[in-house]
Amino acid sequence: MKKIGVVITCLCFSSTVFSQLKSPKQEQKFTTTNKKITVYTTAEKSNLKLTATHNLVFSASKQPLETETSIFVEPAKKFQNFIGIGGAITDASAEVFAKLSKEKQTEFLNAYYDKQKGIGYSLLRTTIQSSDFSSESYSYIKEGDKDLKTFSIDHDRQFRIPLIKQAIQTAGGKLTTYVAPWSPNAFMKSNNDVLRGGTLLPEYYQTWANFYAKFIKAYEKEGIPIWGTSTQNEPMAVQTWESCIYTAEAERDFIKNYLGPTLKKENLGNKKIIIWDHNRDLMNQRANVIYSDPEAAKYIWGMGFHWYETWSGGLPMFHNVRKVHEAYPGKGLLFTEGCVERFDDTKYQFWPNAERYGTAMINDFNNGTNGWTDWNILLDQNGGPNHVGNFCFAPIHADTATGELIYTPSYYYIGHFSKFIRLNAVRISSAVSRSSLLSTSFLNADGTIATIVMNQTDNEISYNLIIASQKTQVKIPAHAIQTLVY
Repeated sequence: MKKIGVVITCLCFSSTVFSQLKSPKQEQKFTTTNKKITVYTTAEKSNLKLTATHNLVFSASKQPLETETSIFVEPAKKFQNFIGIGGAITDASAEVFAKLSKEKQTEFLNAYYDKQKGIGYSLLRTTIQSSDFSSESYSYIKEGDKDLKTFSIDHDRQFRIPLIKQAIQTAGGKLTTYVAPWSPNAFMKSNNDVLRGGTLLPEYYQTWANFYAKFIKAYEKEGIPIWGTSTQNEPMAVQTWESCIYTAEAERDFIKNYLGPTLKKENLGNKKIIIWDHNRDLMNQRANVIYSDPEAAKYIWGMGFHWYETWSGGLPMFHNVRKVHEAYPGKGLLFTEGCVERFDDTKYQFWPNAERYGTAMINDFNNGTNGWTDWNILLDQNGGPNHVGNFCFAPIHADTATGELIYTPSYYYIGHFSKFIRLNAVRISSAVSRSSLLSTSFLNADGTIATIVMNQTDNEISYNLIIASQKTQVKIPAHAIQTLVY
């Protein structure tokens, strides 16, 4: 496969994670005085890939006309805190990584986690036990061991833990890491199978809560700090792979009576609990049921969500994210998984895949999301490995036959956010006068602003960036994304 080179220019920002939801106070009011604007562009049918394309300045702005396209940014209007952008280190990603040469491994790690050479990922998701993106199903205990006496993470020491440690090191020593289970063991479930749904049997609620605590402690003993855990990956999906069903009431009661108290008892009460971890379609109902119970809600950091609600033939339901945020502004929102399904190696450079990422990230952030996590960071030339055959795309693939890395446009689109929005940032008001463009803006802790602009049309568009009485004029190519840093 043809290698697509990485052309990235460096910007460095603070790397401290804010887990609080309240916007931090900024010491100084933002001003455009003496501000230079650097524009980074990725565009279809060009060699532009996170390439610095413009160096601009602000000038006086008059009343914009209806015939102009304008983006209006108001730094004084602050919203949610930003906790990071990243991807999942699955067994599949780790197994493929292990097949790369040392040179390619270093290139790969830098591409994702180095803030200077790469796109500066700051979030990491990984699995508790196996998922579909493992070569096979496996467990950390022997079947039937309700006391967890045989618990061991030795399986993960071969591939997954070494990759996670290298990612943390490349990221400067810190990645906000959270975990999620795909299924309890078969003996704990109503269908006696880790696959094809089923529910957690009530007599094993405490055993399963203890399992989370053992996993977190085992990973932290390995030097991998765990920020939080979700209750269950996709709790309303009966899948052919590892899956387990929780109604909203069942998840509420499991957290309230078992998971929350157990983590607290095990001195893990600071770990964030994330509910739902499924699509945007039913997230409002899940929030209403669980957050209305104060004894459950007190243990919960916030809600995770995915983007696969389009399986029904409808459009992405971004408005549901906003409605949850409006109803429960004190709770966090985290995009926990998304990937382009149905792998096809003729579509590595298929631009709509990247635009799906850009559209989702802008809308999710504008609707109150604190962080955004892609699915597998790396897959092979078959879209796997995957033990049930549901092969997918990743932003970077490795052709294990040639040893080459294949960078898809999605990698660069994600990078327009992850490289320039830094930890401690806060989202600020950003609005577009015409539907031909999408935009979001963040104020970084160092006083710089990153404004992301996306053009999905077939035409080049000229637009104004206006802050108070100052503006600059920019051109964005057709099917392109830009980040303006100023």
